[in-house]
Amino acid sequence: MNLIPAGMTRRHFLSHMAASAATIPAVQFMQHLQVHAETVKKNQKACILMWMGGGPPTIDLWDLKPGSKNGGEFKPISTKGDCQITEHLPKTAAQFDVLNVVRSMSTREADHGRGRYFMHSAYVPNPTVVHPTFGSVVSHELGTKRKDLEIPSFVSIGGDPGSPGFLGMSNAAFVVNTQGQIRNADMGDIDQRRLASRLAMLGTIEDNFIASNRGDAPQAHKDVYKKATDLMTSKQMTAFRVDKEDAKTIEKYTGTGTPTGGMRGMRGNNDFGRGLLMARRLVEAGVPFIEVGFGQSWDLHNDVFNRLKTAHLPMMDTAISALVSDLKERSMINDVVLVWMGEFGRTPRINQNVGRDHWAASWSVMIGGGGLKGGQAVGATDADGLTCTTKPYLPGNIWATACHALGIPTTTVHTSKRGRPMKIANGEAPIAELIA
Repeated sequence: MNLIPAGMTRRHFLSHMAASAATIPAVQFMQHLQVHAETVKKNQKACILMWMGGGPPTIDLWDLKPGSKNGGEFKPISTKGDCQITEHLPKTAAQFDVLNVVRSMSTREADHGRGRYFMHSAYVPNPTVVHPTFGSVVSHELGTKRKDLEIPSFVSIGGDPGSPGFLGMSNAAFVVNTQGQIRNADMGDIDQRRLASRLAMLGTIEDNFIASNRGDAPQAHKDVYKKATDLMTSKQMTAFRVDKEDAKTIEKYTGTGTPTGGMRGMRGNNDFGRGLLMARRLVEAGVPFIEVGFGQSWDLHNDVFNRLKTAHLPMMDTAISALVSDLKERSMINDVVLVWMGEFGRTPRINQNVGRDHWAASWSVMIGGGGLKGGQAVGATDADGLTCTTKPYLPGNIWATACHALGIPTTTVHTSKRGRPMKIANGEAPIAELIA
């Protein structure tokens, strides 16, 4: 077993060993080293993004308006923190000592594509540059420093996380489904000898392209294929095998019972829960950023309350509460930043189809863990949910807060392919109320 923690040089390790050996017996010293190595591994920072594609009605989840004509059918309940959330998230409410709601999110992007781009990158779409999704930013800043990490440093489970932009394909998301299956990864009947032969031929072709000075793309392509082939033999790939968990743990994340109404994702068939369980396993393997897609659309233009209480919220409540409690039990909660968001919110006004439409002016994001303060509602909207009555926040503020928790300097500046400086999180500041 290699007891030298990641990031420690051999010389530093030997000097540390000599100094410690002089003061404690050999057996105790080896136990000390083992504990230290495990602590270093546990303390590797990570972020799990829970992506709610379609635009969730946060007025019905995190910022209820009882007494308002916009308030809808749900009632608020108290949490373990100092705020209230919907009655249909009781298990999550019990974990709110480490979670927070930012209630004064406000953007101008109420289109699905533009809103998704903005929330993932902190930049509005620009025809002259493709900005990296935040998972790629974390991969670039943290993943490259984890020399023992053999699997990708940015994993997307059941989603489409966007582009690595000017950070290059080596920081692109590694996309799998909630069963851990990789897209286009069927090797068929190719044996190891034939595979090695094909890879050698590919390597020769790529080396020739790289030598012809055709830009960064050939080298990036080779690097991506190298990572792909390394995956085939890495023991760390078992992190994707959720089925290796015991039945009680899987049930904790996915719930029990038989799906009703033919709706995929109901309790007992909870892809989101499996995704979050896989995310926890990937964090333990050293992956610094995992995005988990919800699996069902939140684009609830009709029948919003029935769909929330019978499908979306039971699945979400089971999965999120299981993840948070699991991270607490494993002493990981202070090292893992949790972010829950969609591309925008939904209208305070309830439409004629008992649904809510697109709304970006005033809505909520949930964030917690990672050593951030917990149990708070930051920001506020008016009694009808129409406007922010406190300082409005942008996606850059959320990601700057995550950067702070992950130990990534918010002063970091990247350079686009055209030589333009690009501030991390678009130069926005962390949310002060959340900084411990």
